[in-house]
Amino acid sequence: MPTEPTNPVTPELPDSPVHTTGTDHITIWGSNEADTIEFYQDLLGMPLVLRQPNLDDPSQTHLFFDTGDGRILTFFVSDDRPSNQRGQRGGTGAVHHLCFSIDPDEYEDTMAALEDAGHQYNVFDRGIFHSIYTTDNNGLVIELSTDKYEVPDDRRGEVLAKAQELREEDGADYAKDEHLRGAIEALGLELIEHDLPEASTGVGGVE
Repeated sequence: MPTEPTNPVTPELPDSPVHTTGTDHITIWGSNEADTIEFYQDLLGMPLVLRQPNLDDPSQTHLFFDTGDGRILTFFVSDDRPSNQRGQRGGTGAVHHLCFSIDPDEYEDTMAALEDAGHQYNVFDRGIFHSIYTTDNNGLVIELSTDKYEVPDDRRGEVLAKAQELREEDGADYAKDEHLRGAIEALGLELIEHDLPEASTGVGGVE
C-alpha cells in the first residue's frame, strides 16, 4: 500500500516564489513535416499557425499548431526522420501522453473520424470525464477528453479539488461521477450533463 500523501489538494495558490499563469506551449521531438501535419492539422483540426527554423538547430523545422484555445503545441521536425508508429516507452522524465479537449457534441464524430483515418482507439469513462485514446504518427499516446458536465474554466480547479474532498470522504479509490456531480452542486453551479456513450472505466482492465 502506498503511503498517504501529506500535501493537501487545494485550488489555492501555494506560498511559492513563482506562480505560473497557464501553459504557453509544449514542444515534441517530431518525425517529418508531412506526417506531423497530416495527423495534427488534417485529422485533429489544429491550424498550423507558424513555421520557422528551429533556432537552436536551423537544419530542423519548428511547427506551431493552435490546439483550439490559443495554447500552442510545437514540433521539431526533419524530412530525414520517418514516423515510428510503434512508439517508444520512455522512463522518468519522458512524455506519457498528450491530452486535448474536444466538444462533447463532436465526441462520436471524433471516433468515426479516427476510424476512417485508420487510427485505432479506446474509449473510457474516467469518472470525472470521458476520454478517447489513440496514437499519433509516431506512436505517442493522444487522449481526446470531453467533460461529462459543464464546468466553467475559471472554476475547474475549484471543482476538481471539491471532488477530491468528496472522494476522500467516501473512501473511494478514485474520483467518480457522483463526486463530480456532488462538487458541482456543492459549489452552487448549474448541473448540465452531456449525452455521452456508455463506456468502461478502464481501471485495471475491469469494466
